[in-house]
Amino acid sequence: MNRQLVLAALAAATIVPITASAQTPEVRSQRGVAAVRAANSGATLEPGRPDFVNATAVYPYSEGTIYRAYTAPERVTDIALQPGENLVAVASGDTVRWVIGDTSSGTGAEKRIHVLVKPFSAGLSTNLVITTDRRTYHVALASTPGPAMAALSWSYPQDELLAVRRAQEAAAAAAPVAAGLEIERLSFGYEISGDRPHWRPLRAFDDGRQTFIEFPLSIAVGEAPPLFLVDERGEAQLVNYRLRGRYYVVDRLFDTAELRLGTKRQQVVRISRTGRRAR
Repeated sequence: MNRQLVLAALAAATIVPITASAQTPEVRSQRGVAAVRAANSGATLEPGRPDFVNATAVYPYSEGTIYRAYTAPERVTDIALQPGENLVAVASGDTVRWVIGDTSSGTGAEKRIHVLVKPFSAGLSTNLVITTDRRTYHVALASTPGPAMAALSWSYPQDELLAVRRAQEAAAAAAPVAAGLEIERLSFGYEISGDRPHWRPLRAFDDGRQTFIEFPLSIAVGEAPPLFLVDERGEAQLVNYRLRGRYYVVDRLFDTAELRLGTKRQQVVRISRTGRRAR
Protein backbone atom coordinates (compact mmCIF):
# COMPACT_ATOMS: atom_id res chain seq x y z
CA MET A 1 0.00 0.00 0.00
CA ASN A 2 2.79 2.38 0.87
CA ARG A 3 4.47 1.60 -2.46
CA GLN A 4 1.28 2.58 -4.34
CA LEU A 5 1.04 5.87 -2.45
CA VAL A 6 4.63 6.72 -3.34
CA LEU A 7 4.05 6.00 -7.03
CA ALA A 8 0.91 8.15 -7.04
CA ALA A 9 2.74 11.03 -5.39
CA LEU A 10 5.54 10.85 -7.96
CA ALA A 11 3.06 10.85 -10.84
CA ALA A 12 1.30 13.94 -9.46
CA ALA A 13 4.54 15.87 -8.83
CA THR A 14 5.20 18.93 -11.00
CA ILE A 15 8.25 18.63 -13.22
CA VAL A 16 10.27 21.88 -13.03
CA PRO A 17 12.29 22.53 -16.20
CA ILE A 18 15.91 23.57 -15.93
CA THR A 19 16.06 27.32 -16.59
CA ALA A 20 18.96 29.34 -17.91
CA SER A 21 19.73 30.55 -14.38
CA ALA A 22 19.93 26.95 -13.18
CA GLN A 23 22.41 25.92 -15.86
CA THR A 24 25.89 25.07 -14.70
CA PRO A 25 28.87 27.28 -15.61
CA GLU A 26 30.15 24.46 -17.81
CA VAL A 27 26.93 24.46 -19.89
CA ARG A 28 26.98 28.24 -20.29
CA SER A 29 30.66 28.11 -21.27
CA GLN A 30 30.00 25.49 -23.93
CA ARG A 31 27.20 27.57 -25.43
CA GLY A 32 29.40 30.68 -25.44
CA VAL A 33 32.25 28.85 -27.14
CA ALA A 34 29.85 27.46 -29.75
CA ALA A 35 28.47 30.95 -30.42
CA VAL A 36 31.98 32.41 -30.84
CA ARG A 37 33.00 29.55 -33.14
CA ALA A 38 29.89 30.01 -35.28
CA ALA A 39 30.36 33.81 -35.47
CA ASN A 40 34.02 33.53 -36.47
CA SER A 41 33.27 30.86 -39.05
CA GLY A 42 30.48 32.91 -40.59
CA ALA A 43 32.63 36.06 -40.69
CA THR A 44 35.70 34.42 -42.25
CA LEU A 45 36.20 35.08 -45.94
CA GLU A 46 38.18 32.40 -47.79
CA PRO A 47 40.06 33.24 -51.00
CA GLY A 48 38.45 32.09 -54.24
CA ARG A 49 39.84 31.92 -57.76
CA PRO A 50 37.92 35.04 -58.92
CA ASP A 51 39.48 37.02 -56.04
CA PHE A 52 42.97 36.84 -57.53
CA VAL A 53 44.53 39.48 -59.74
CA ASN A 54 47.64 37.70 -60.98
CA ALA A 55 49.06 36.33 -57.71
CA THR A 56 47.40 38.85 -55.39
CA ALA A 57 44.14 38.03 -53.64
CA VAL A 58 41.97 41.16 -53.55
CA TYR A 59 39.24 41.07 -50.89
CA PRO A 60 36.36 43.56 -50.73
CA TYR A 61 36.79 45.31 -47.39
CA SER A 62 33.96 45.07 -44.87
CA GLU A 63 34.25 45.99 -41.21
CA GLY A 64 34.22 42.98 -38.89
CA THR A 65 35.14 40.45 -41.58
CA ILE A 66 38.00 37.99 -40.97
CA TYR A 67 40.20 37.47 -44.04
CA ARG A 68 42.01 34.16 -44.52
CA ALA A 69 45.67 34.19 -45.59
CA TYR A 70 47.50 30.97 -46.43
CA THR A 71 51.24 31.01 -45.88
CA ALA A 72 54.11 28.52 -46.07
CA PRO A 73 57.56 28.11 -44.49
CA GLU A 74 60.40 29.87 -46.30
CA ARG A 75 57.85 32.07 -48.09
CA VAL A 76 56.89 35.68 -47.31
CA THR A 77 53.27 36.76 -47.74
CA ASP A 78 52.74 40.45 -48.43
CA ILE A 79 49.66 42.14 -46.88
CA ALA A 80 49.29 45.46 -48.71
CA LEU A 81 47.18 48.29 -47.27
CA GLN A 82 45.42 51.10 -49.09
CA PRO A 83 47.70 53.76 -50.63
CA GLY A 84 47.95 56.73 -48.30
CA GLU A 85 46.85 54.66 -45.29
CA ASN A 86 49.06 55.06 -42.23
CA LEU A 87 49.90 52.09 -40.02
CA VAL A 88 49.17 52.46 -36.30
CA ALA A 89 49.90 48.99 -34.87
CA VAL A 90 50.19 45.30 -35.74
CA ALA A 91 49.32 42.62 -33.15
CA SER A 92 49.52 38.83 -33.50
CA GLY A 93 48.44 35.97 -31.29
CA ASP A 94 51.72 34.13 -31.89
CA THR A 95 54.88 36.16 -32.22
CA VAL A 96 57.22 33.25 -31.41
CA ARG A 97 56.60 30.96 -34.37
CA TRP A 98 55.80 33.73 -36.87
CA VAL A 99 58.03 36.46 -38.29
CA ILE A 100 55.98 39.65 -38.71
CA GLY A 101 57.33 42.97 -39.96
CA ASP A 102 56.29 45.97 -42.02
CA THR A 103 57.74 48.13 -44.76
CA SER A 104 56.48 50.66 -47.31
CA SER A 105 56.59 51.41 -51.01
CA GLY A 106 56.04 54.60 -52.97
CA THR A 107 56.13 58.19 -51.74
CA GLY A 108 53.72 60.98 -50.95
CA ALA A 109 50.04 60.25 -51.43
CA GLU A 110 50.92 56.95 -53.14
CA LYS A 111 52.95 55.65 -50.20
CA ARG A 112 51.74 52.15 -49.32
CA ILE A 113 52.30 50.12 -46.15
CA HIS A 114 53.09 46.40 -46.45
CA VAL A 115 52.83 43.95 -43.52
CA LEU A 116 55.07 40.92 -44.17
CA VAL A 117 54.42 37.53 -42.50
CA LYS A 118 56.31 34.24 -42.58
CA PRO A 119 55.73 31.06 -40.49
CA PHE A 120 58.55 28.93 -39.10
CA SER A 121 56.79 25.66 -39.96
CA ALA A 122 53.63 24.21 -41.51
CA GLY A 123 50.50 23.44 -39.53
CA LEU A 124 50.47 26.72 -37.61
CA SER A 125 47.56 29.13 -37.22
CA THR A 126 47.11 32.47 -35.50
CA ASN A 127 45.36 35.78 -35.99
CA LEU A 128 46.62 39.19 -37.01
CA VAL A 129 45.05 42.56 -36.14
CA ILE A 130 46.21 45.56 -38.18
CA THR A 131 45.05 49.02 -37.12
CA THR A 132 45.51 52.11 -39.29
CA ASP A 133 44.32 55.70 -39.32
CA ARG A 134 41.36 54.60 -41.47
CA ARG A 135 40.21 51.13 -40.41
CA THR A 136 40.99 47.82 -38.67
CA TYR A 137 41.86 44.59 -40.47
CA HIS A 138 41.36 41.11 -39.01
CA VAL A 139 43.43 38.40 -40.72
CA ALA A 140 43.40 34.65 -39.96
CA LEU A 141 46.84 33.23 -40.73
CA ALA A 142 47.35 29.56 -41.57
CA SER A 143 50.58 27.85 -42.64
CA THR A 144 50.58 24.87 -44.98
CA PRO A 145 53.31 22.78 -46.65
CA GLY A 146 51.83 23.74 -50.01
CA PRO A 147 52.05 27.00 -51.95
CA ALA A 148 51.67 30.30 -50.12
CA MET A 149 49.68 33.37 -51.11
CA ALA A 150 52.16 35.83 -52.56
CA ALA A 151 50.12 38.86 -51.55
CA LEU A 152 46.71 40.02 -50.48
CA SER A 153 45.12 43.44 -50.52
CA TRP A 154 41.65 44.97 -50.45
CA SER A 155 39.23 46.90 -52.58
CA TYR A 156 37.13 49.54 -50.85
CA PRO A 157 33.55 49.71 -52.21
CA GLN A 158 32.45 52.36 -49.69
CA ASP A 159 35.34 54.65 -50.64
CA GLU A 160 34.60 54.15 -54.33
CA LEU A 161 30.91 54.94 -53.79
CA LEU A 162 31.85 58.08 -51.83
CA ALA A 163 34.18 59.17 -54.64
CA VAL A 164 31.37 58.70 -57.19
CA ARG A 165 28.98 60.74 -55.06
CA ARG A 166 31.53 63.52 -54.66
CA ALA A 167 32.12 63.57 -58.40
CA GLN A 168 28.38 63.77 -59.01
CA GLU A 169 28.01 66.59 -56.50
CA ALA A 170 30.90 68.47 -58.08
CA ALA A 171 29.38 68.02 -61.54
CA ALA A 172 25.99 69.21 -60.28
CA ALA A 173 27.59 72.26 -58.65
CA ALA A 174 29.46 73.10 -61.85
CA ALA A 175 26.39 72.64 -64.05
CA PRO A 176 24.52 75.78 -65.10
CA VAL A 177 21.40 76.68 -63.15
CA ALA A 178 19.33 76.41 -66.30
CA ALA A 179 20.07 75.72 -69.95
CA GLY A 180 18.71 77.59 -72.95
CA LEU A 181 18.11 80.92 -71.21
CA GLU A 182 17.64 83.81 -73.62
CA ILE A 183 19.19 86.98 -72.22
CA GLU A 184 16.70 89.24 -73.94
CA ARG A 185 13.81 87.44 -72.24
CA LEU A 186 15.15 87.79 -68.68
CA SER A 187 13.17 90.04 -66.39
CA PHE A 188 14.78 91.37 -63.20
CA GLY A 189 11.73 93.34 -62.11
CA TYR A 190 11.51 91.95 -58.57
CA GLU A 191 11.69 93.74 -55.24
CA ILE A 192 13.06 92.10 -52.10
CA SER A 193 11.87 93.44 -48.73
CA GLY A 194 11.39 92.36 -45.13
CA ASP A 195 13.92 90.98 -42.65
CA ARG A 196 17.63 90.79 -43.30
CA PRO A 197 18.84 87.30 -42.26
CA HIS A 198 22.17 85.94 -43.51
CA TRP A 199 20.31 84.02 -46.23
CA ARG A 200 18.43 87.06 -47.62
CA PRO A 201 18.31 86.70 -51.44
CA LEU A 202 20.51 88.93 -53.59
CA ARG A 203 17.98 89.16 -56.42
CA ALA A 204 15.23 87.38 -58.32
CA PHE A 205 14.53 87.15 -62.05
CA ASP A 206 12.55 85.10 -64.57
CA ASP A 207 12.73 84.08 -68.20
CA GLY A 208 8.98 84.22 -68.81
CA ARG A 209 8.60 80.59 -67.76
CA GLN A 210 10.69 79.98 -64.65
CA THR A 211 11.62 82.15 -61.68
CA PHE A 212 15.15 82.14 -60.24
CA ILE A 213 16.01 83.34 -56.73
CA GLU A 214 19.70 83.95 -56.13
CA PHE A 215 21.06 83.60 -52.58
CA PRO A 216 24.44 84.54 -51.08
CA LEU A 217 27.05 81.85 -50.42
CA SER A 218 25.94 81.75 -46.77
CA ILE A 219 22.86 79.76 -47.85
CA ALA A 220 25.08 76.68 -47.57
CA VAL A 221 25.45 77.33 -43.82
CA GLY A 222 22.45 76.43 -41.71
CA GLU A 223 18.89 75.68 -42.68
CA ALA A 224 17.46 76.88 -46.00
CA PRO A 225 14.13 78.76 -45.80
CA PRO A 226 11.03 77.28 -47.45
CA LEU A 227 9.28 79.28 -50.18
CA PHE A 228 5.58 80.22 -49.98
CA LEU A 229 3.40 81.83 -52.65
CA VAL A 230 1.10 84.57 -51.37
CA ASP A 231 -2.21 85.10 -53.17
CA GLU A 232 -4.34 88.26 -53.41
CA ARG A 233 -6.09 87.44 -50.11
CA GLY A 234 -2.75 87.17 -48.30
CA GLU A 235 -2.95 83.40 -47.89
CA ALA A 236 0.32 81.52 -48.26
CA GLN A 237 0.90 78.08 -49.66
CA LEU A 238 4.05 76.06 -50.28
CA VAL A 239 5.31 75.86 -53.86
CA ASN A 240 7.55 73.27 -55.49
CA TYR A 241 11.07 74.44 -56.24
CA ARG A 242 14.55 73.02 -56.75
CA LEU A 243 17.81 74.03 -55.11
CA ARG A 244 20.57 74.33 -57.73
CA GLY A 245 23.79 75.58 -56.18
CA ARG A 246 22.70 78.80 -54.49
CA TYR A 247 19.58 79.30 -56.61
CA TYR A 248 15.95 78.38 -56.03
CA VAL A 249 14.39 77.41 -59.37
CA VAL A 250 10.58 77.71 -59.47
CA ASP A 251 8.84 76.26 -62.55
CA ARG A 252 6.31 79.09 -62.73
CA LEU A 253 5.92 82.84 -62.41
CA PHE A 254 4.44 84.55 -59.35
CA ASP A 255 3.53 88.04 -58.19
CA THR A 256 4.37 87.66 -54.49
CA ALA A 257 6.27 85.06 -52.55
CA GLU A 258 7.75 84.85 -49.07
CA LEU A 259 10.69 83.02 -47.58
CA ARG A 260 9.95 82.08 -43.97
CA LEU A 261 12.20 80.50 -41.39
CA GLY A 262 11.77 80.02 -37.64
CA THR A 263 8.90 79.45 -35.24
CA LYS A 264 8.96 81.78 -32.20
CA ARG A 265 10.84 84.56 -33.97
CA GLN A 266 10.07 83.94 -37.61
CA GLN A 267 12.19 85.65 -40.21
CA VAL A 268 10.24 86.66 -43.32
CA VAL A 269 11.62 87.97 -46.61
CA ARG A 270 9.13 89.01 -49.32
CA ILE A 271 9.77 88.83 -53.06
CA SER A 272 7.41 90.93 -55.16
CA ARG A 273 7.26 91.23 -58.93
CA THR A 274 7.18 94.87 -60.04
CA GLY A 275 6.84 94.16 -63.73
CA ARG A 276 9.84 96.28 -64.67
CA ARG A 277 12.30 94.72 -67.09
CA ALA A 278 15.92 95.50 -66.31
CA ARG A 279 18.38 96.14 -69.13
